[in-house]
Amino acid sequence: MTTLPRIDGFTDELIEIRHDIHAHPEIGFEEQRTSAIVAAYLQALGLEVHTGIGKTGVIGLIDGQRGPGRTLGLRADMDALPMNEETELPFASKHPGRFHGCGHDGHTTMLLGAARYLAETRDFAGRVMLVFQPAEEGLGGARAMIAEKLFERFPCDEIYALHNAPHLDHGQVRVMSGKAMAGAEFFDIVIRGRGSHGAQPNNARDPIVVATQLSQAMQSIVSRNVNPLDAAVVSVTQLHSGSAYNVIPQSATLSGTIRTFDDTVAALIHGRIRELATGLADAYGVEIEVDIRNIFSVLENHPEQTEALAAAARDIVGDANVADLVRPAMGSEDFADMLKMVPGSYCWVGHAGDIPVHNPAFVLDDGILPIGASLLARIAERRLDERVEMSATQAMSA
Repeated sequence: MTTLPRIDGFTDELIEIRHDIHAHPEIGFEEQRTSAIVAAYLQALGLEVHTGIGKTGVIGLIDGQRGPGRTLGLRADMDALPMNEETELPFASKHPGRFHGCGHDGHTTMLLGAARYLAETRDFAGRVMLVFQPAEEGLGGARAMIAEKLFERFPCDEIYALHNAPHLDHGQVRVMSGKAMAGAEFFDIVIRGRGSHGAQPNNARDPIVVATQLSQAMQSIVSRNVNPLDAAVVSVTQLHSGSAYNVIPQSATLSGTIRTFDDTVAALIHGRIRELATGLADAYGVEIEVDIRNIFSVLENHPEQTEALAAAARDIVGDANVADLVRPAMGSEDFADMLKMVPGSYCWVGHAGDIPVHNPAFVLDDGILPIGASLLARIAERRLDERVEMSATQAMSA
């Protein structure tokens, strides 16, 4: 393990920043305090800073001291989850119902660490663009920044990001070229029937009966309609209806998620859900409204940038700790939308602990901070150096 010595020297500062952000979590598009901390830190480094992009997003720009060149982006997400924390850490969330249960406080801190290193050394040609993104957790933060002309205002040649991984050993890094994380849709299905007294079900058109039938029928879509060689998930995660023991309610709502790696498969699932809803509406004499919303694109890493990221990781954690991901992940990540605009890659960095993300007891190991910061800084230096050398070679050949 050869984390950058300069970053090792201010790791205590990074831990302090991470603990502070962790204690004051903010959910998507509400990251006012976090973005203010980020902007102030970057300004103290003497960087050009832009705020309010995608509501609470922050951009920092670092120009190298080796002359003009290409621009490389580094991105971190800042938002917390709308859930309670059960870690009993001394710096646990001070706000019930809000918790950095996915480690975005760590991602933000790692990028701040890389920013300090790059701002102090500037040993590269061209520019590094730091992207601190809001609202990754299903609220469309990447799309909001892109909609506000992120890459038109700040042109970028390639971009990189990482995520902590408690399922990997400390210091292990996994990369994957091509489709690495699933695209996702969220759905809400509202069933409107006719309410009645619970003792007189004959006077009702019971939406709960229809909701349970539809939920069960939807479980057959992947097993009976999707090609077995195509990965897909349909999960009903919420069923809301009723308010009393003796009242058959007027309506019920099913909600959940769809995960696929192919737009054709997603379209097939959407169609089958609507067909099942139409059939059950006719059979039970109710109205069913289906709303399916695309939230995450399929995350597809670019081959050249993935190999570059793996090479940078080997510099930091050693050859033995860097490998390809065994299979794509069914989880989703809205960095995918940035990768549709700019070539780049996304990797996973292991840390101590085995409690998964999005669990109320999840704890991010502070030992990952200098590793992640070093990896982000190294890919910037290494890639911009490679591009300068490539341009010089091409010029000589011409």
